[in-house]
Amino acid sequence: MADTSAEIEALALGAMRAWVAGDVKAMKKLTARDFMFMVGTLPPQLLDRPSFIAAMERGFACTKFAFREVFVRQHGKSAWFIAGAELELRLGGKVWTGPFLLSALWRRGSIARNWNLSDMSLARLEEGDRLADAVRGLQLWKQA
Repeated sequence: MADTSAEIEALALGAMRAWVAGDVKAMKKLTARDFMFMVGTLPPQLLDRPSFIAAMERGFACTKFAFREVFVRQHGKSAWFIAGAELELRLGGKVWTGPFLLSALWRRGSIARNWNLSDMSLARLEEGDRLADAVRGLQLWKQA
């Protein structure tokens, strides 16, 4: 699992770097043909692979990113990547900065055996730690 975690984290870094660089070719190589991207807006919006690639070309940009907490959990031929991240996103004249939750499903191909980004979701996180503290208090494995 440790090797898978490092591999998935490296791929996630590569995907974010491709987005920051506007590298459509790299993003196409990393994403599955049925890739879907859910953006946590009200209401949530979905972009399929062609829409996301076109959006990258039309100015939906991630201009800065830094992962904070990173979790990878493998389930057979799939792996979930979850990270708290500091992001700067731009779309037209609008800029979103701050803490986000990035969730991505990576699937291993059956022929080429490489990992492809299948699904990704992005949602802005709420500031403050009162809710986080309350949820942490529910974790049975941390209670004495």
